[in-house]
Amino acid sequence: MKRLPAYLWAGPVSLAALPIVAVAALTGGRVRIEDGVLEAGGGALRPLLSRGLPWFPIRAITLGHVVLGTGERELDECRAHERVHVAQYERWGFLFPIVYGASSLAALARGGRLYEDNTYERQAVRRAEESASA
Repeated sequence: MKRLPAYLWAGPVSLAALPIVAVAALTGGRVRIEDGVLEAGGGALRPLLSRGLPWFPIRAITLGHVVLGTGERELDECRAHERVHVAQYERWGFLFPIVYGASSLAALARGGRLYEDNTYERQAVRRAEESASA
């Protein structure tokens, strides 16, 4: 029950991701709950994520308390990184996509890169590396 407010705060984004989870399940992908986070990987998600944006292939993406991945291996490999994004959703709730996008635009305005210099991505990379070395 302690996490209920966090689930509710990020709930609108998590709910919006559920049809994508259903597509994964219906096309041979695997769906599971891992540490309170719904993970879906494989099936139609593999081509959708890896080739959906030709200039930016995605291995995994977090939408609230839902993580979508191209496959099980990618979900396992990206778990620590994506859990940082889950925590960011728990802090910012349904506003997170807006602040994330603003951070990407700010990075570009500073002459940086859209993804790699996004504050929230840098935090996720740093914390995932810290947990791997611990």
